[in-house]
Amino acid sequence: MNKTASDSASSPSPATRGETTVTVPPNAHKVVILGGGAGGIAVAASLLKRQAGMDIAIVEPSEQHSYQPGWTMVGGGIFTPEFTRKPMHSVMPKGVHWYRESVVGIDADAHEVTLGDGRKLRYERLVVAIGLELDWAAIEGLEETLGKNGVTSNYRYDLAPYTWQLVQSLRSGRALFTQPPMPIKCAGAPQKAMYLSCDHWQREDVLSQLEVSFHNAGGVMFGVPAYVPALEEAVKGYGIEVQFHQRLIAVDGEAQTARFEVAAAEEGGEPQIVEQSFDMLHVVPPQKAPALIKDSGLANAAGWLDLEPETLQHMTHPDIFGLGDISGTSNAKTAAAVRKQAPVVVENLLATLAGGALSAGYRGYGSCPLTVENGRIVLAEFGYGGELQPTFPKWVNDGTRPTRLAWQLKARGLPFIYWNLMLKGHEWLARPASRDV
Repeated sequence: MNKTASDSASSPSPATRGETTVTVPPNAHKVVILGGGAGGIAVAASLLKRQAGMDIAIVEPSEQHSYQPGWTMVGGGIFTPEFTRKPMHSVMPKGVHWYRESVVGIDADAHEVTLGDGRKLRYERLVVAIGLELDWAAIEGLEETLGKNGVTSNYRYDLAPYTWQLVQSLRSGRALFTQPPMPIKCAGAPQKAMYLSCDHWQREDVLSQLEVSFHNAGGVMFGVPAYVPALEEAVKGYGIEVQFHQRLIAVDGEAQTARFEVAAAEEGGEPQIVEQSFDMLHVVPPQKAPALIKDSGLANAAGWLDLEPETLQHMTHPDIFGLGDISGTSNAKTAAAVRKQAPVVVENLLATLAGGALSAGYRGYGSCPLTVENGRIVLAEFGYGGELQPTFPKWVNDGTRPTRLAWQLKARGLPFIYWNLMLKGHEWLARPASRDV
């Protein structure tokens, strides 16, 4: 039985965990986890697999849990929106104390977090897994026109179906796809939306009637060079015009024009402003660390949670761990990274409770299934420094080339792994690396 915030507010309350009932003080827990997304749920489930009955609290205001990697597939007409979402209570591990509140403050010195309703929770160990923020307001005029006037984004549950509507209805004209400056969650998602759209238009024999362009604030198609040739081949095949160093800064929905800031060709030069008309505009918003972390004293210079890259322990507060999109580590911000990070956090957290050495290591693994068409995917798997970390040998799946096997993994395997393994504490193919201690 999950304990709600109101249940735990006034007096010690029993929490049933299997056959064992324990009494927990209302404002103190062995482990407090901030965030009920992929990272928070996976860590809680993994802890309970190792120590049944552990006193764990999760602070999460949302009533729905989303499989965000599936939203690209919704925008491509492969998944329904409902396939990517479940009620939060259905994924909350049994026995945890669920506080249906936001967290508004972290006092690392007092070992305490403050909830949105003013209550304070003390902890022995804290796990920060609150994700990042999508900064829609950073683009002038964008919020007013999202979901209409041909402006969409697969980065929101309610907008991904609109992407598919636009793709189906567009028979001629101009389609723009944007990518903001890094870091963003799933660096390949801006391209995936474009490739799936182009694949549909090609199958409908209307691609030749469309002008498709990719406006990337960065200077490369992908940060790991091994995967770039396959992406360049897809771009060429669809006839996509690629514009680097172009950052979307404003949208006029009614006029259907997008304004871009183009970086100067020479260092120290003035950027230029260009406008582009569109019939469809797929926007990936800029992304940032929440103010909660920036103001907590736990952030690095860029505002992200300051973690030791291998152990995922906080650099200055050894009772704090973190994972997921909020992390200041240099890995790709993907659900696949979280799947590998969760057991590292769990094993190292338990080691600190037992007074032992931190023996579990994270090598920066991230995966980005680059969907170049409906039916084939480039399965990019890499770690710190761009080191390739393929799950399968090359004779099974060549991760640098589009394959149908990778498509089956994305369309069928990964959703099953997410809902039925990862969120339930089953760590298939996610064993941590061993550290020399």
